[in-house]
Amino acid sequence: QVQLVESGGGLVQAGGSLRLSCAASGRTFSSYGMGWFRQGSGKEREFVAAISWTGGRTYYADFVKGRFTISRDNAKNTVYLQMSSLKPEDTAVYYCAADKSARPLYYIAVRRNEYDYWGQGTQVTVSS
Repeated sequence: QVQLVESGGGLVQAGGSLRLSCAASGRTFSSYGMGWFRQGSGKEREFVAAISWTGGRTYYADFVKGRFTISRDNAKNTVYLQMSSLKPEDTAVYYCAADKSARPLYYIAVRRNEYDYWGQGTQVTVSS
């Protein structure tokens, strides 16, 4: 079992930045693909960004390309989401997720049902 704990959310003005962190328990973190999703009020949970288990490949939703960066530090069992140029429409609860399935070297999981473990989420609010 893997436990994921997100942190770093908060209130920020439009145009500002935040860095989310997701700390994972367990010794197999380095073999998991990791992703970030978000869910705005009254909306479906949507894919934001993901990184392969090697860290060699990343993938982003179109609406965050050029503004958000996902990275991982396997020595710290942590995945990050650096968010810049934030917009009010980025307001949501942000969740990290872990994909435990054995994947090809640079495979990126983008669907919710590809992920096995989820954190409890961290609120990000962007004021205009």
